[in-house]
Amino acid sequence: MPAAQIKIDPEKRLGVIDRRIYGSFIEHLGRCVYGGVYDPGSPLSDELGLRRDVLEAAARLRIPLLRWPGGNFASGYHWMDGIGPQADRPRRMNLAWACEDSNAFGTHEFMALCRRLGTQPYVCINLGTGTLDEAQSWVEYCNGTGDAFYTQLRRKNGQSAPFGVKLWGLGNELYGRWQMGAKTADEYSRVAVEAAKLMKRTDPTIELVSCGKNGLGDWDMEVVEALAPYARYHSIHLYTYSPDYYPNVFAPHLAERALRIMGGALEKAQHAQPDRGRMRIAYDEWSVWNGVHDDRLEQVYDLSDALAVSAYLDIWQRNCSLVAMANYAQLVNVIAPIFTSPTGLFLQTVYYPLMLYAQHSGAVSLDALVDCDGYSLSVEEEKRSPWPHRVWDLGPFPWLDVSATCDASGREISLFVVNRSQDGDIETMIRTVEGVWRSSVTVYEVNGRHVHARNSFESPGEVHLLEKQVEVREADRFVHVFPAHSLTVLRLELD
Repeated sequence: MPAAQIKIDPEKRLGVIDRRIYGSFIEHLGRCVYGGVYDPGSPLSDELGLRRDVLEAAARLRIPLLRWPGGNFASGYHWMDGIGPQADRPRRMNLAWACEDSNAFGTHEFMALCRRLGTQPYVCINLGTGTLDEAQSWVEYCNGTGDAFYTQLRRKNGQSAPFGVKLWGLGNELYGRWQMGAKTADEYSRVAVEAAKLMKRTDPTIELVSCGKNGLGDWDMEVVEALAPYARYHSIHLYTYSPDYYPNVFAPHLAERALRIMGGALEKAQHAQPDRGRMRIAYDEWSVWNGVHDDRLEQVYDLSDALAVSAYLDIWQRNCSLVAMANYAQLVNVIAPIFTSPTGLFLQTVYYPLMLYAQHSGAVSLDALVDCDGYSLSVEEEKRSPWPHRVWDLGPFPWLDVSATCDASGREISLFVVNRSQDGDIETMIRTVEGVWRSSVTVYEVNGRHVHARNSFESPGEVHLLEKQVEVREADRFVHVFPAHSLTVLRLELD
């Protein structure tokens, strides 16, 4: 008998998936913007200074939502510095990351990038060193249709039609002592409410995101209570990592703990004001990051990091009723799936799960039944993580981490399976409780020789994607072997 079983019922639906959970993020940090996505003068760049090879690689990620300008940078960014003729823009200190910024990449350049990628812009305002007037006027500049000053200024700068930015973040990580303009939850809530009022009066159609922490403590509870009448989403930031394999691949389950806690807080806020819609979660910064704070953050990822990223994506899909959007931090060079040089790029290990989930997930999340053995972390195993997060008490963790989706009809199924066993293949019976499988299944498999395999310019295929077809010999079930330390996506159809 197979060691594991996955049972799929197309009628057991968890909810509709908001495709914004496959979003990304760029910040003026290291080589993410300058020398990454934006590199004027490079033979690889187009007439706008955007790297063509980066655009091509990013297009395969099907990014539905792109967050900018930060991140920590947002708390010191004054948007007026980044508009008008580039030669006239002031060069400023980037106090978030101890460098200088030319302001060559500003609002118009960001919007051009979003157009090229076919993605929705998500702008984070400065509630650190910025003013309420700045917040209001940026909305007017981007979305105004009348003849007010900032609307006319946008037209003068060459953009006659509104940019139509619908999603705005009310500041970034203002709870942190590292943040410019750090605030208590009460201080933040007071200024964020006032900013929200002015921004919504300028454009009532915009949606706002309140600044959350990690979803585990008092900051989030207080901010949700204050911002619920104004914001549609509440942000959570989470970074995990361990140099040790099992703590690394299981750490993303902390996100599920935060979602359980925040689910209650958001339900409480809705109960207090039932006439307003329920807030949902925006995981608008998440990643696997080793916590090294240098001026570049150019982490090179291994296979275990890719499996951890896959676990995050499974969590977003399984919790689609609560998670409305998520932004992988970041897109290029800085803890990123795309890594460039002046002459080209290579795809990091984490690129493949980001691409596969975005390309193959269906519109609806299914509640797949998974039966398999698992692994229990010990307290000692988690001690080498640079982050304070601990998940050992959430175990045992099943070897197979699974999410499943289908199209609206329920006939086209995508099954995402991460085998987190370091050294054991897992033979698995995959069954459907309704209908029969069509005879051919498309399989996409991400793997490498060992869990610490990495891609590089010299060896870009150490961790790679394999596509193949397998045949189903029994009508309602078939056996598939999930290799050790792998991500597998199965594309199935029901007759």
